[in-house]
Amino acid sequence: MVFKYDVIVVGAGHAGCEAAAAAANLGSKTLLITMDMNRIAQMSCNPAVGGIAKGQIVREIDALGGFMGIVTDRSSLQFRMLNRSKGPAMWSPRSQCDVNRFIQEWRHVLDHTDRLAIWQDTVTSLIIDKNSVQGVRTSLGLEFFAPSVVLTNGTFLNGIMHFGRTQLPGGRIAESSSYGLSDQLKEAGLSVQRMKTGTPARIDIRSVDLDLMERQDGEEYAHGFSFLPEIASPLKQLPCYTTSTNSDVHDILRSSLAESPLYNGQIKSIGPRYCPSVETKIITFADKQSHPLFLEPESENSNVYYLNGFSSSLPIEIQWNALKKIPAFRDVRLYRPGYAIEYDFFDPTQLCTNLESKLISGLFLAGQVNGTTGYEEAGGQGLMAGINAHMHTHGGESFVLGRDEAYIGVLIDDLITKGVDEPYRMFTSRAEYRILLRQDDADRRLSAKSFGIGLASSERNSLLIEKEAWINRIVEFVRSYSVRPDLVNGFLESIGDTPLKQGVKLHSLVLRPMLSISALSNTIPALASLLNEIPDRKEEIIEASEIELKYEGYIERERLIADRVNRLEHIRIRGKINYRDIQALSTEARQKLEKINPETLAQAGRIPGISPSDINILLVLMGR
Repeated sequence: MVFKYDVIVVGAGHAGCEAAAAAANLGSKTLLITMDMNRIAQMSCNPAVGGIAKGQIVREIDALGGFMGIVTDRSSLQFRMLNRSKGPAMWSPRSQCDVNRFIQEWRHVLDHTDRLAIWQDTVTSLIIDKNSVQGVRTSLGLEFFAPSVVLTNGTFLNGIMHFGRTQLPGGRIAESSSYGLSDQLKEAGLSVQRMKTGTPARIDIRSVDLDLMERQDGEEYAHGFSFLPEIASPLKQLPCYTTSTNSDVHDILRSSLAESPLYNGQIKSIGPRYCPSVETKIITFADKQSHPLFLEPESENSNVYYLNGFSSSLPIEIQWNALKKIPAFRDVRLYRPGYAIEYDFFDPTQLCTNLESKLISGLFLAGQVNGTTGYEEAGGQGLMAGINAHMHTHGGESFVLGRDEAYIGVLIDDLITKGVDEPYRMFTSRAEYRILLRQDDADRRLSAKSFGIGLASSERNSLLIEKEAWINRIVEFVRSYSVRPDLVNGFLESIGDTPLKQGVKLHSLVLRPMLSISALSNTIPALASLLNEIPDRKEEIIEASEIELKYEGYIERERLIADRVNRLEHIRIRGKINYRDIQALSTEARQKLEKINPETLAQAGRIPGISPSDINILLVLMGR
């Protein structure tokens, strides 16, 4: 038998699910191959989606027509908008999820996606002819053919798990590793390296004294992750709990470092700096007497809780003894210990902007095999790889997002331009245009682009058009409507704000920090009447309108900067500047610019260690 497809996706984690769904929804006959159909989209580590910068990626995936946001909303146990005390560029949605429901919802999506087939098996090698991928071979001896293959193998390539000095093969606890692909691709010329990640113990919540912990509830929020309406979780909303380590815990951990694979030479690969193990924390932050811990629910109907902040690969008895020194955990019972995983990944600088290999035509890579960490980073890459695998098969133009268009654009550009020296995690600080890349406007930035290539649905496009119309209507009303002092002064005085001495445009009131459109509608009937006409997604539309009004100057300024930097792709600087003589540049910048000798100013800006201020200095020099 000959099995032919347009796109084959290997691995059904968060990257693979998005890749397969995107390719199939664009019209490709797609095959998704997974080692275990019961663990599709498994939340291997923390039972949460989103967070700082990660939440923005999920909203972008949703705006583009992906499914992570929808699945998250349908399986949410708690929702919070982080960084509300800061400006809207920093607001980041985060949701605790029921890990079992998350899998079920993804299975429902995939099982009801036209042109998508699922096969349970292990891919052992690629079929390659003249540096062009032709398909895959599996452990069952089958061959599947396709001109585009997307690898999303996560932590399974030659994976080894560490439980103290005990080592077991596997890409996830109770799941086997995948062998063959790394060796084949290394022989084909790809650079293969090793990385390390880890996960903490799972705790029986019944064994915890919750009275000694601080309860952390979620919040009511109108529109979750997905921009589609009425996608609400049917699950009971559950709290999280917080506590911290102490000096007794640290003493046990410190005295046991010789047993840690991270410190006895057993693990030699690079691990995540921004999500370190607890033993790394007590060394790196030796002056700290405690570190925060968070208990997070894994399921609506389960006693399993995830202990965020206590990742460890120490022997089981040491983890247990250390945890018991925390008052709330004095009688703690574990479902399983924390452990570390080492696995293969491929240097992402070997990829093009569309995530296709520079060495093997038709081969796309996404997720942790590119050196990233996190469900959200994986999902964003998977979506883009799935889109571009479809384009490659059918002769379409590559779909690429710029750094000023999406966090996903920042992510991919960072990977292919700078590479990784540790598992890559997205932060708002990585995006130089984060005022433009807010979580609230992801649909306004991306849905039309996705609709243009045939991925985002007509429903999304219609919702976007309606939303834009309402935002424009509200903004125009606020800018043009005149407010008399007698209409609002009583309200202004009641909240301690300065009363009006004469009539003003409503716009000037909305710009005040203490005031909002919703609050002013309670005292301005014409405004209330307008807002009451909004048929649905009322809070979302009002919030978007208010951000546009309050931050208009900042948004416009950043857009001008972005447009200017985009033009830097055409400014050639090689051979025109003696970097050693520019004292305004940092020593690091001078050394790296001399070493790499970039062709253009834009390329210089993407060199690790070169800051936006360095580029501004070079831009001034070029102007002179």
